[in-house]
Amino acid sequence: MKTQTKYHKIASHEVHEGEKVDSVVLLYSGGLDSSVILKWIQEIYHAQVIALTIDIGQKADDLEAIKQKALRLGAKKAIVLDCKDEFAEQYIARAIKANGSYQGDYHLSTPVGRPLIAKKAVEIAHAEGVKAIAHACTGKGNDQVRIESSILCEDPDMKVIAPVREWSMGRDEEFAYAAEHGIETSQAKKGVPYSWDDNMWGVTGEGGEIEDPKATLNLERILRITTPPESAPNDAEYIELEFEHGIPVTLNGQKMKLSELIITANRIVGKHGVGYVILIEDRLVGIKVRGVYESPAAHVITQAHYNLEKIVNTQTANEMKEIIDKKWAYLCYNAKWYEPTMKHLNAYIDSMNYNVTGTVKIKLFKGRSDVVSVKSPFSLFDADLATFNKSTKFNQNSSAGFIEIYSLAMKTAAQANKGRIDKL
Repeated sequence: MKTQTKYHKIASHEVHEGEKVDSVVLLYSGGLDSSVILKWIQEIYHAQVIALTIDIGQKADDLEAIKQKALRLGAKKAIVLDCKDEFAEQYIARAIKANGSYQGDYHLSTPVGRPLIAKKAVEIAHAEGVKAIAHACTGKGNDQVRIESSILCEDPDMKVIAPVREWSMGRDEEFAYAAEHGIETSQAKKGVPYSWDDNMWGVTGEGGEIEDPKATLNLERILRITTPPESAPNDAEYIELEFEHGIPVTLNGQKMKLSELIITANRIVGKHGVGYVILIEDRLVGIKVRGVYESPAAHVITQAHYNLEKIVNTQTANEMKEIIDKKWAYLCYNAKWYEPTMKHLNAYIDSMNYNVTGTVKIKLFKGRSDVVSVKSPFSLFDADLATFNKSTKFNQNSSAGFIEIYSLAMKTAAQANKGRIDKL
């Protein structure tokens, strides 16, 4: 096994040399990294492995096949937990109310899922009498921070093993290790350089030429749930979302639980090429990276929610909400789900969403989604006030006086600085 640099453990929550570990709960996806880790832990730590797979609506995974693969690779036990409803109702719902997106149109699909995954890992570790949890996150990524900090908030005495930090293997070395130990990998079979993180709220694509901002991407090879706009249907499709207190409850007139609505919307919206973005972002560890993010349902739900908020709230409320939303998104992205500030922001966001009830209609066509109508019993729109036709409801006689007072400070400053301000 090739190594690049020696990894020195300094954090107290890591399993250090000489510490005896009998069993480990491994967060297992069935991919290259976690499959290599499953064998590596048995070989290096001489520990039994309980493979844990969390079902949060992965769209491309065969969870039963993943379970059987873990057992073939020597796992003592392989557990698959169905957490789709919990994920939707307790985590994604927060993101919807907060219009959660980071540095553009990235709807935080991976960051929203990590606290739940960590929580379930701790629960299983407690149930199985295990004192260590292993994950497949790299030492350069965000997810190591999200998962480990969440584990420690759930149980400060839990130990962590992060093999990808320890072994310093690159992808080529991992493929060689997999071949040597009889580990099947889809990437090796197909020659695919990419890796994906997948849940119902979105798919994150990384690796290969995606990493190079100078490279033009072949989206036909990368996109998993979104049709490239050029190949999308030639006819537009309309969808209608009904919200209650900020959460979508019906899709096209059909009442659904949130997880079902999201999964259904992904299929409808994705086929029209809507909801993917190529994004350069700032990782929390200080590295700039590029990723391809597919979030068809998240894109239109967030778009609809944002527009519904605008019509039921005042200008001041909407302005303040955008500030709060941005802070919420940065906390979520930066592994601060358990930060007390999040609790306070969520309380404000819940209050702001009390009147976010109504129906939004969206047109889908060739990569575009456009809100075409919004209606709400709490709408602040008043046709008699907004019309350009004659109306006795708006007193235009007041406008000139309003302008005079409104512009007074600005006018005074302009006069005081006349002849000077142009020289700045």
